[in-house]
Amino acid sequence: MKDELEKYIKLCMKNDREGQLKIYQLFSPVLYGICLKYMKNEDDAKDVFQEAFVIVFQKINQYKFEGSFEGWLKRIFINKLIETLNKKKKESFFLDVFDPDTDFIEEEELEAIPIEQEKLLEYIRDLPDQYRTVFNLYVFEKMKHKEIAELLKISEGTSKSNLNRAKHILQKRILSIKNFKTA
Repeated sequence: MKDELEKYIKLCMKNDREGQLKIYQLFSPVLYGICLKYMKNEDDAKDVFQEAFVIVFQKINQYKFEGSFEGWLKRIFINKLIETLNKKKKESFFLDVFDPDTDFIEEEELEAIPIEQEKLLEYIRDLPDQYRTVFNLYVFEKMKHKEIAELLKISEGTSKSNLNRAKHILQKRILSIKNFKTA
């Protein structure tokens, strides 16, 4: 598979449509899923998805065959998603609301509550943009707060605060389902 992927990447570097189609087919499910996690609705997710793939094919010659190609693709998509979210806000996308007296809980031990994947995705989409973005970068992209802060041009404290608030909002919504079902 690695040799096949390398072949398709090299074809893309020559602006070959067959290579581009293969790369698109191989990676579009994962990359579209990322877009759905960050954007509020499917139309916005589709727009960013299409724009990011154009960037991928424009910048494919910058890929040096070092590290994961999928990781390289994800970075382009995440940068495009963040750029899009920033453009949607006239004011600053992230407010530096770090309260140094706040205790941050990195990982809370919660009773596992079964929830459908689509419902959870809906709850994540409903988060305010700044909370949703930090939550996705931390939870799904496995980024550290320092990396998130650098990427979003916010303080580490703001990153931690936004993650903590996102978790509490999600926890509240999920617990409301449990309480509704047991009532």
